[in-house]
Amino acid sequence: MQVLVRDNNVEQALRFLKKKLQREGVFREARLRERFEKPSEKRAREKAEGIRRVRKLARKKLERESGISAPRKARASGR
Repeated sequence: MQVLVRDNNVEQALRFLKKKLQREGVFREARLRERFEKPSEKRAREKAEGIRRVRKLARKKLERESGISAPRKARASGR
């Protein structure tokens, strides 16, 4: 992966690099590889991710078709 530094603006190049890495999933994969994940844990995580992904797509489709957003769940305050 390569990022060009323009006009000696290193901060901007670093922000761009972080965005690229985030999109590629490098940070997420590094966090997953910090410790061993049992196969049963991996299956449960992947199943939960799939369910979240399907629900998110359904919610977006509903928003697009109806033009209104679905009501949000009220969060319980922890304080």
